[in-house]
This record gives sequence, structure tokens and C-alpha cells, in this order.
Amino acid sequence: MTKADLIEDVSRVVEMTRKESEVIVEAIFDSIVRSLRNADKIEIRGFGSFRTRQRQARIGRNPKTGTRVDVPAKKIPYFKPSKELKDVVNSSATAGEAAAVPATENATA
Repeated sequence: MTKADLIEDVSRVVEMTRKESEVIVEAIFDSIVRSLRNADKIEIRGFGSFRTRQRQARIGRNPKTGTRVDVPAKKIPYFKPSKELKDVVNSSATAGEAAAVPATENATA
């Protein structure tokens, strides 16, 4: 799903114009980015949490030339899905697999 698809879905569900839905989606993304920039944690119950992780400075290598390069320390955004989200994703996968199993058993019988 792309950002445009998300905006389209929001406009359909909320029955707003595409432009109004785009403002809503942009506001949510901007809020998430602003909070992560300030090192705040974001928790959305039933969906997951966004955090930043600190990466230490290290010595890397340029793959083309093989020369050593200093890579500075940096913050990396990290998403951890909630248990509910994991369960929903896995239950839809198991439902699809369960439907496929009897069809293969009938074909061999």
C-alpha cells in the first residue's frame, strides 16, 4: 500500500474529499516524525510502537574501493508491532492456509 492508497482509503471510509483526507494523513505522519525527532516514544494501542534506537559510531568500508570510512553515530527509527497486530496478521495467514489444506486432501483422495 502506498501513501496515495492510504489517503484514498481514508477518504472512502470517512466520506471526505481526497484533499481533506490527505491533510489528515499528512498531519499524522508529521506528528510521528516530530515525536521521533524529539526522542519521544509513540504507542498506538492495538497497532504497535515507534521508537528510536541509537547506533554507535563505527568504521565501515567503501565497497567499491575498499577504503575505510568513519560512520558517525546516528538514531534509527524502529517499529515494534503489538501482539494484537501480530495475531491479526497471523490469523489471516492461517485462515488462508486452512482453506487450502482440504482442497489438496480432496484432490489426493
